[in-house]
Amino acid sequence: MTITKNDIVKILSEVMDPEVPVLSIIDLGILRDVKIIDDRVEVIITPTYTGCPAMDMIQTNIRSVLEQNGFLNYKISTILSPAWTTDWMSEKGKEKLKSFGIAPPMPKQHICNPALFHEEEAIQCPLCQSYNTKMISRFGSTACKALYQCNDCHEPFDYFKCH
Repeated sequence: MTITKNDIVKILSEVMDPEVPVLSIIDLGILRDVKIIDDRVEVIITPTYTGCPAMDMIQTNIRSVLEQNGFLNYKISTILSPAWTTDWMSEKGKEKLKSFGIAPPMPKQHICNPALFHEEEAIQCPLCQSYNTKMISRFGSTACKALYQCNDCHEPFDYFKCH
């Protein structure tokens, strides 16, 4: 039986982000490529942040799912360039974030300009959909998130920062 890149990607869709367990590595866009040469599989990933603490667990989970599916000859490569961007997240992943209670990243032209990233920036509350929100801290539960609070429903929420 011939194994294809799509077969491996389907298997890897089971690997979830340990920090946001509703997102797969495919939803996040950290799975950059899969190469199959002879009987060896190479999985190429890019962390959301250099030094992201979740990457060790993600690599362990990639190894586990590959081995559970009979792949013993594999290599996991991490590339840092080009740097990961929220543009690589799938729209399905952004919807999953919102359903999970985390505001997804805004379109790049809206908020990725650091000069525009300040307390007055309107981030939609994933709970009540209000734009009447305020930043509490540039850092939320993880380095890739900022902490916001909704002024209407008064609930705090994480915003997955654009970069």
